[in-house]
Amino acid sequence: MPGFEPMHLHILGICGTFMGGLAAIAREAGHTVTGCDANVYPPMSTQLERLGIDLTAGFDAAQLDSVAKRADVFVVGNVVSRGNPLMEAVMNAGRAYASGPQWLYENVLRDRFVLAVAGTHGKTTTSAMLAHVLAQAGLDPAFLIGGVPLDFGVSARLTSSPFFVIEADEYDTAFFDKRSKFVHYRPRIAILNNLEFDHADVFADLAAIETQFHHLVRTIPGDGCVVVNGGDEALARVLARGVWSEVERFGAASDAATQGPKWTIADDGRVGFDGEAIGMLDFGQTGRHNRLNALAAIAAARRAGVAPAAALEALRSFRGVRRRMELRGCVAGVAVYDDFAHHPTAIATTIDGLRRREPGGRILAVLEPRSNTMKLGTMKAALPSSLAQADRVYCYAANLGWDAREALAPLGARAQVYDDLGALVDAIARDAQPGDHVLVMSNGGFGNVHAKLLDALRAQSVVA
Repeated sequence: MPGFEPMHLHILGICGTFMGGLAAIAREAGHTVTGCDANVYPPMSTQLERLGIDLTAGFDAAQLDSVAKRADVFVVGNVVSRGNPLMEAVMNAGRAYASGPQWLYENVLRDRFVLAVAGTHGKTTTSAMLAHVLAQAGLDPAFLIGGVPLDFGVSARLTSSPFFVIEADEYDTAFFDKRSKFVHYRPRIAILNNLEFDHADVFADLAAIETQFHHLVRTIPGDGCVVVNGGDEALARVLARGVWSEVERFGAASDAATQGPKWTIADDGRVGFDGEAIGMLDFGQTGRHNRLNALAAIAAARRAGVAPAAALEALRSFRGVRRRMELRGCVAGVAVYDDFAHHPTAIATTIDGLRRREPGGRILAVLEPRSNTMKLGTMKAALPSSLAQADRVYCYAANLGWDAREALAPLGARAQVYDDLGALVDAIARDAQPGDHVLVMSNGGFGNVHAKLLDALRAQSVVA
């Protein structure tokens, strides 16, 4: 492209979903990309290896004189803090550094039609739906999503299209920029799916997160649009603080009388817009939450020029997102699923969706409280109710700073807690019966527990 000057980026924290996606986009744009991280696991590590991006394990300062010696800029993920050996060396040497969101906006997003998807829950799935709808309409969108959509096989891509779909995370930007990532993206269309308290390691309370969402709303141009969940009280408070763009609300048809959303969807999938029937949503995703995700995607796609009927047709072929109710295997009649749920609301919603889809089998919920918020114990009181629909619960409690057994005591004998991963796998394999659905929920690699469990089930079926 005219005036393009390739640069060498060395990315600190490259295996995070956002930073890994940024690495892929920078590589596709023609830049040299290297990076480092302390925690490496699929699918991001696999994606980076496939792209031929050199990964260095750890953050040792020696990288400054080896793989990153000629780096033009060090792109810093929010996993990096002061005291990090490589970061300290970069700063002491006076080398250029920037946050991931800042670099992305200045080098990729600035001249594009950005559609951002924000909210506590559903960002990844809704972003994937929106990208799929735009792609099916021939708009060839670029995107950066915090998961791997099965329809694309990658979490990020760069195209020549003006349209760019981005999962807009409210987590902090970097150690030197404590604003939420999404304030950097300057979207023309923003979906606000929902808003609850999360990220207790960064935010003091829900009001602090609402302030960041208010900042996001302030960045949307007057001829842009906020597509907002009309039934969410926290988002209503956000918009009450000021909105300077068009607003389109969405919600369940049963809530329309009290919430007044412009877009509605009924339990059977019937979609309405301004009181007029649009069509029927018919796709393979289960649960009320996914119907609302789809409705938001339809509304946002319309603002990009895609007719709602075309969006509905496109969603018929939407295959979902890796690690969102992803079936990892079935052995001896026992199905094992992988899901990213790690907040009590997401846990409850995921179990409910599986229960509705598979009403005839038991659900064995396997939970790793791994997120920073969960490790702090902020949400522990909500765990029993979030797991109430599971027939059995298995919790991996290694390295927790609170008593998981005490927290799950209201579930009685249905809940078991393990500090050893092998013992947890053995217990699940021993208890599982044909027709059971084992739902593994974690926002990390979970020690590859899915494969270990499938292996244990195979070994057990051979012995039997």
